[in-house]
Amino acid sequence: MKIGLFIPCFMNELYPDVCMATLKILKKLNLEIDYPMSQTCCGQPMANSGCSKDIETLAKQFVETFKDYDYIVAPSGSCVTMVKEHYAPFFKNNSDYNKVKTSIYEVCEFLHDIIKIEYLDVSFPYKVGIHNSCHGHRMLKLGTPSELNIPYNSKLKNLLSLVKDIEIVTLQREDECCGFGGTFSVTEEDISVAMGKDRIKDHIDSQAQVITGADMSCLMHMDGIINRNKENIKVMHIVEILAGAKYE
Repeated sequence: MKIGLFIPCFMNELYPDVCMATLKILKKLNLEIDYPMSQTCCGQPMANSGCSKDIETLAKQFVETFKDYDYIVAPSGSCVTMVKEHYAPFFKNNSDYNKVKTSIYEVCEFLHDIIKIEYLDVSFPYKVGIHNSCHGHRMLKLGTPSELNIPYNSKLKNLLSLVKDIEIVTLQREDECCGFGGTFSVTEEDISVAMGKDRIKDHIDSQAQVITGADMSCLMHMDGIINRNKENIKVMHIVEILAGAKYE
C-alpha cells in the first residue's frame, strides 16, 4: 500500500506542525508514505472565486501528480471534497481521475474506514470540543448531520475516544458552521466573524479547553477570533492530538 501525502498549500506555509503530525501518525502505522514535490494547490480558493480556468490547470496537475498511488491522504476535509466533487467537469470519464477520486481520503476518514485503527498509545488529559466542519461532516460523512434526525455518529469522536485521559464535551450545536467558508470570510467578513464567535462561545460554554477538528482552515478562522478577543481556549487539529502532541 503506497500512500501519496497531500498537504494543502496554506497548511504547508502556516501550519507545518500539523503537516508533520499527519506524517507521524501515518508512519507509526508502518505505512509507506511518499510526499510528491510536484503537488500544489487543489484549486479550492479559485473555485470559491469563480476562476474556472485556473481550477482546470490545477485539477490536471493534481491528477497527474497523484494518479499512481494506492491512496491519497490529506489533513483537510474541504480540500479532499474539492478533488472528489468538483474536478469532474474537467475530466470526461478519465480513468486517471476516476482512480484519484476513489482513492483520496481525509486523514481521519482513512484511519477510521480504511486502516480501522483500534488503539493509540497517547494521552491528552484535557476537555475537548469537536468542530465538525461543513465539507467533512456533510460531504465526506465524517459525522451525522443533525438535520437528518437519525442516530448520531462521529468518526472524529470515535478516533478521539482511543486517546487516554481525554474528555470530549457535549456542545449545544454539534455541527454548526464556523463561518469561515474560504473567500466568504473576506467578502462577508462581518457575518463570518459573527458565526465564528457563536461557534467559539458554544465551546466555551461547554467548558472545553481545546477546539479540535479535521479542517485547519476552520480552526485558523476561529483561532484568529480567539486571539483577537483574548479568549481562554486553544485550537488544535485532530491529528496533533492523535499523534501525541502536547498542549502548550
